[in-house]
Amino acid sequence: MCGIIGIVGQSNVADRLVDGLKRMEYRGYDSAGIATLEDGEISRRRSPGKLNKLGAVLEQKPLHGHTGIGHTRWATHGAPTECNAHPHATARVAIVHNGIIENFRELKSELEAKGHSFESETDSEVAAHLVTDLMGQGLAPDEAAKQAVARLTGAYSIAMIFKDHEGLLVGARKGAPLAVGHADTEAYIGSDAFALAPFTNRVTYLEEGDVVVIRGPQVSIFDAAGRPANREIKITTASAALVDKAGHSHFMAKEIHEQPEVVGHTLAHYLDPAGPVVRRLGVGLRPALAKASRLTISACGTAFYAGMVGKYWFEKLGRIAVEIDVASELRYRDPVYPDHGVALFVSQSGETADTLAALRDAKAKGQTTIAVVNVAESSIAREADIVLPTYAGPEIGVASTKAFTCQLAALASFAIAAGVARGHLSAEDEKKLCASLLETPRHIAEFLKQEPAIKLVAEEIAKARDVLYMGRGPSYPLALEGALKLKEISYIHAEGYAAGEMKHGPIALIDEAVPIIVIAPHDHHFEKTISNMQEVMARGGKVLLISDREGIEKAGKVWASIEVPTTNAFITPLLYAIPVQLLAYYAAIAKGTDVDQPRNLAKSVTVE
Repeated sequence: MCGIIGIVGQSNVADRLVDGLKRMEYRGYDSAGIATLEDGEISRRRSPGKLNKLGAVLEQKPLHGHTGIGHTRWATHGAPTECNAHPHATARVAIVHNGIIENFRELKSELEAKGHSFESETDSEVAAHLVTDLMGQGLAPDEAAKQAVARLTGAYSIAMIFKDHEGLLVGARKGAPLAVGHADTEAYIGSDAFALAPFTNRVTYLEEGDVVVIRGPQVSIFDAAGRPANREIKITTASAALVDKAGHSHFMAKEIHEQPEVVGHTLAHYLDPAGPVVRRLGVGLRPALAKASRLTISACGTAFYAGMVGKYWFEKLGRIAVEIDVASELRYRDPVYPDHGVALFVSQSGETADTLAALRDAKAKGQTTIAVVNVAESSIAREADIVLPTYAGPEIGVASTKAFTCQLAALASFAIAAGVARGHLSAEDEKKLCASLLETPRHIAEFLKQEPAIKLVAEEIAKARDVLYMGRGPSYPLALEGALKLKEISYIHAEGYAAGEMKHGPIALIDEAVPIIVIAPHDHHFEKTISNMQEVMARGGKVLLISDREGIEKAGKVWASIEVPTTNAFITPLLYAIPVQLLAYYAAIAKGTDVDQPRNLAKSVTVE
């Protein structure tokens, strides 16, 4: 979601603010803007649309000044117009804001009664007027900022600059991430370490309720009670280089092709090929698994489907009772957690608001919390008891691809460890399963050679208005993930179903205009899945079968098929994820949509 950047510099900062925003384009946004202090006065440039439009505005009307803030906005309150774009400003303060201010209507009414006039439809503008009102009562800018954010209800990260206060930058964080960058003569604020990487590798992550006051290079942090807080400065590994497409047309294509490498990196962290055995699990994880009475898994979107696959693995290999729910439901339904329970949370960004809130609730209720995350410095990683990192690297495309398969790789390794810790897998079983996992990168690379053929099939899929996916066992979550990918980036209506549920309603949708994508590796679910497929074909369904060579031969005549390498059934979810990604990608290309930044979507959902 929205990106924030702030700089207190030694020279003009406008170009660097825009560069910082470019590094956060992957989050998704629909307008952008920056503000600086020019001779003590607040000056702004804003534009709806992408950053190139803001760049055109700045070419016509350049901005100067050594202190500034910038923002990419994903609309929540109010359409993506110049008037609603950030920064919002009064004569005395300019602010950028990520999140939702839940009590903005009450605050706005109060401020209007005092004579304040608002120009936008946003909730964010309230913060600027609230600070201005407090400054009008004689408070210093930093004190006004502290008192203002204390009155805000909701989830937010905010950065502010003030008229006639060169070198002063104030930031605050509650629910949405915000980081502070340190340098010898400058200081910075950003939504994440990636945004700050060109400027510094010395980063402090604000904690809940923190307010940071920056004066020149001097940084002072205060906790929610207003007390000075000594937050750790960490050396981040975020790359200062802008991620490029490496010759691909889209980031999504690049990230699909990176999967042999990044899945290999993730497996290398968890598996010792000399065994092969599982290694490098977090301190205390094996004992927690050994005595765990239940495993609760929660996540959102694609990460939730990775967790669903994990449920099959944990139950089969670890013989542990597993409950799984989307985080936005789990956090509100007051779940009953058992003694000695373990709760697992999966997130690419590590900042997903619902997932973070669900983790905090589980932790407060005595669960051992485990996080599978792709960003080691994220909020979820910092707050979990045990972290299982993935090594996908920065994922720029909004529709997750390589992060998903890396999550599966980490979960598969974890499931093997659970089986061993709980005494349900022998040393020989562990070796066989680990050996299969280590083959995954090679199999993915082999499969990617079929890309031209998949492109042709996808172009036919793109002609449909509705598409159904179905699978059994671990292939059921892949059906859900395939449908999600297709609707995310091609805007084709798609649904995923458990194959056995087709005749309980969805089969009524079948006709010759509805392609059905059947995910059916030749495993112990195969015969049942093919039986369901035949029921669909008998009603005129146009079936695309994704299976291995033996499965395709046994299934008989279908409209089209995609052959996946024959492997141990345990690792099929990692391989069968690739064809559903490529189908969605090439269908979107055929439809002419924005593949990397699909409409209405954000990469990191940091508000409810």
